[in-house]
Formats: sequence, C-alpha cells, structure tokens
Amino acid sequence: MTGCSKIMLAAAGLSLMPLAPALAADYAPEVVANQPAQFVPVEVGNGWYLRGDVGFAFSRDMGNVDYRTFDPVGGTYTGGRLDSASLNTGATYGIGFGYTFNPWVRTDITLDGSNTDFHGRAASTDPCGGAPADTTCNTTGSGSVTTLSLMANGYVDLGTYAGLTPYVGAGAGMSRVKWGGFTENTYCVDGAGTCTAALLGTTAHSGNTDYRFTYAFMAGLAYDISQNLKLDVGYKYTHVAGGDMFNWDSASATAGATGTQGRDNGFSSQEVRVGLRYELW
Repeated sequence: MTGCSKIMLAAAGLSLMPLAPALAADYAPEVVANQPAQFVPVEVGNGWYLRGDVGFAFSRDMGNVDYRTFDPVGGTYTGGRLDSASLNTGATYGIGFGYTFNPWVRTDITLDGSNTDFHGRAASTDPCGGAPADTTCNTTGSGSVTTLSLMANGYVDLGTYAGLTPYVGAGAGMSRVKWGGFTENTYCVDGAGTCTAALLGTTAHSGNTDYRFTYAFMAGLAYDISQNLKLDVGYKYTHVAGGDMFNWDSASATAGATGTQGRDNGFSSQEVRVGLRYELW
C-alpha cells in the first residue's frame, strides 16, 4: 500500500469515530426509574348507610296470658288463664345504620319501637267474691305495653331493575318490654240469682319490665330516588318471646302474695313500613 493510501484510510477511520457513541446510544435499552404507587384516597363512608322508618302494625297477635289467684286464708295459689287477650294496632318507628358488602348482601343494626294498649277478659261460672249465689263473674283487664327492640339484620338484594330493588331479610335481637299499669275490673253477671251491683270492684296492678329474645322477617322494595338516597317500602313480621306482665294488687301483696301474678306467652306483629336509606358515599 502506498503512503498516500495509508493516509486516506486513517483519515476515514478518524471521521467515523464520533458516530460510534451516537449509534451505541440509539440502541441502548431505556432505563425507567421505579415510580411510586399512585395514592388512591379511601372514601370513609364507602358502603355505610343510615336509615329511618315509620310503620303501621295492622295485626298484633297476643299469646295466652296466665295468671294466679291467691287465697290468703290458706296461703295457696291457683293458676288460671285469660279467656281472651289482644293488643291494639298502631304506629311503629325505627332508626339504624348499616353496611353494604356488595350489590347483593347488606346488613344493619336497628332500634325499633312501638306502644300499644292491651285488653283481656276472663269469665267464671262461679260467683264473684261477695256476690249473690247463682250469679257468675266476669273480669276485664286493660293496660299498655311499650316495646323497644335492638336488632341485627341481614338482607339479600335481588337485583336492580329500572331503579327498583326487591329484597328479603331476617333479624334477631333483644326487646325491652315494659308493661304499664294494669287495671282489673270485676263484674257480677245475673244468672238464676240477681246481682245487687254490676261493677263489684277495681284493682290496680303495677307492670313489669324485662328483656326478651326477638326475631323478625322482612321483605320489600327499594327505589333509587338519587345516587345516595333510596325509598324503602316493606313488610315486617316480628315475634317477641314471653315474660312477666303484671304484679299483685296491693291488697293481695299485703295478705302475703309474692312473685308475679300475670305472665304473657309472647306476642307478634305484622306491619307495613316506609323509610329512607341514605348511603354515605
């Protein structure tokens, strides 16, 4: 190779040297630094809801009412039972809060209350105490009862169609049952003999307060008023277990009667309810 050729080859090599780093940079893999995970704020109210309901108990069924009578002479007790016992229909109310797990399952805790009047009656073929022979005896009683129930409930929502969501549910809890004063009237009824007076006497009994197991079944339909507000229209069946009802009148207690005189064997109600559910999200 001539000297001139060697000089030209060296010059060409030197001219290509700046391109080498550029080509290497074009083919180098891109290095991406680790990015911190994007922060997603948690919605504090997500899934929770508040509820309020009013209702009307169109049916209330009273179980048997057992009671005792006391003979102060022998100090003995005799068991008896009212021939009829009933509770008036009336208003109900409730408040609560709950949580929606998914579009199908939710649960809530509610505090439900009601107040109603009680009426009972018992008839005997024997004369009332102090009444003429060959007459019979009727006894009527009246009072009031207030029920406050703390319930844990679960529901299954059966899908939403045009803003309407049917559901079924069940609940269990405890009720505070407070019987008010119980007034007992005794009447003489004519038979072969004639009563000298119809109303023979009135006695007053204090009521009892106790806590009883309670269960309920529900079904209804919710309507989406807005994204967060639902109108709830439903049916509810509630059963309250039995317990103490009323105490002895003062005369019987003074004569030595002890314990509880009257006891109910539970009662149930059927009601229609209208309420609102506000979802906190």
